[in-house]
Amino acid sequence: MEQIQRIIRPTDVPDQGLPCDLLWSDANKGVLGWGENGRGVFFTFGAEVVAKSLHKHDLDLTCRAHLVVADGYEFFAKRQLVTLFSAPNYCGEFDDVGAMMSVVETLMCSFQILKPAEKKKPDARRTPVHPRTVYPV
Repeated sequence: MEQIQRIIRPTDVPDQGLPCDLLWSDANKGVLGWGENGRGVFFTFGAEVVAKSLHKHDLDLTCRAHLVVADGYEFFAKRQLVTLFSAPNYCGEFDDVGAMMSVVETLMCSFQILKPAEKKKPDARRTPVHPRTVYPV
């Protein structure tokens, strides 16, 4: 935990080292311990890694991000880890919602779902507008 607390923020994430591993490693139900990541970089970790880490640092929950999850949030390892992703319809390529997590003083967690904006259908009755053309009002 001291190593994490010593990370200067904000920071550019290096190609290797603790900030990089924390940001890009992924939970994986099919892995015991640590494994190679299917994305070709960084690591995957199993539920027992989460449990050992929480026990070692006397914590109840790990919250992570930077992985698209369809429902905006996803629990792992008997609800000891939650992945949050706050970008609905990520890059226009995914059919996901986003989520934000709130934690109150009693440590109760709740989630607010961020639905993607509706895609607008082109209106055939409208005249196409060139983005650089100024039309009088």
